Amino acid sequence: MLDEFNALVANKTWELVLRPPDVNVIRSMWIFHHKRKSDGSFERHKARLVGDGKTQQSGVDCDETFSPVVKPVTIRIVLSIAVSKSWHIHPLDVKNAFSHGYLNETVYMHRPMGFCDKGRPDHVCFTKEISLWP
Repeated sequence: MLDEFNALVANKTWELVLRPPDVNVIRSMWIFHHKRKSDGSFERHKARLVGDGKTQQSGVDCDETFSPVVKPVTIRIVLSIAVSKSWHIHPLDVKNAFSHGYLNETVYMHRPMGFCDKGRPDHVCFTKEISLWP
């Protein structure tokens, strides 16, 4: 959880602001799973912080949800090109990945459990309408 939280803070995913009146503040929640090695044995615990979609209001907090992923056929094409060109291939383990896209909504989210600033108990995570593209 600490790795995930630190990565979100380092990427300036949100800023803490006083909770405004009359706004929907979505609930944050932790999703946990086990990361496994290629042989199937346990490697480590993984935590991901997400906004609870059940507390979002369509058109207010969210418009649509889309998570771009690489399709297996794309990986096969890239690997076959690498083999045909005799390129070196190196494995990579990504601990934290951040999607870059457009956020068209202003979102307020409760701070994650276990990571509340006791000096600012009435603050929430705030992300404004921004373009995340570099």
